Amino acid sequence: MMKMMKMMKMMVLVLSCVLCVSADSLHDDINILGCSASDGEDMYGLDGEEKWYADFKNKKGVESVPDFVGIRYEEGAYQQAEADLQICRANLDIVRQAFKDLPPESDAPSSPMIYPRDNVELEVKNVLICHVTGFFPAPVKFSWTKNGENVTEGTSVNVPYMNKDGTYNQFSRLDFTPQQGDMYSCSVTHPALKEPQTRIWDVEKTLPSVGPAVFCGLGLTVGLLGVAAGTFFLIKGNECR
Repeated sequence: MMKMMKMMKMMVLVLSCVLCVSADSLHDDINILGCSASDGEDMYGLDGEEKWYADFKNKKGVESVPDFVGIRYEEGAYQQAEADLQICRANLDIVRQAFKDLPPESDAPSSPMIYPRDNVELEVKNVLICHVTGFFPAPVKFSWTKNGENVTEGTSVNVPYMNKDGTYNQFSRLDFTPQQGDMYSCSVTHPALKEPQTRIWDVEKTLPSVGPAVFCGLGLTVGLLGVAAGTFFLIKGNECR
């Protein structure tokens, strides 16, 4: 019965997936439309990458791919997304009435993973990425800290992306400049979690270790001094004979 209910919930999301065949390869083209009483999502993706999504809060469409990719959506795409959202909510009301509302069912997200976009160098701008997957329903809520203080400036969150098993994955990004001694954390909240999941990221632990090189260099220097001293006394000893 629970599987049936989850399938009905998935019907509300109105997922469409089309396999596009080209002369060279096979591609996965996906459109996700989902809604609740207070929120909604309309997203297009290709081969696991987000191409376009409707930003219902700011009332505009957002092209997620770089300009050089050459993917453009026609004018009116956002207006169509608004219309589709209203249809989704009407379908949601019908399903709720038919099943006496939907029972709460949720899957908790995985433990957050934090990693930098580029190799870490002190005083060089970089991006921290926090990623979770395997949760249902979407979305999750991210929060960042730096040295124990909440951080909101320079943060962004992508729209949830559906996995093949019907769960979701989602990213949050934080622009930062690594400084010696700084520590960052990413916390994730979700209805299936009793308390937030938090992962800590330490700048110093990602920097190249210089300890072994220093000790190796010191050992080599001491060794060379020993050889030089031995050679000196050997020569002096021969001169005294």
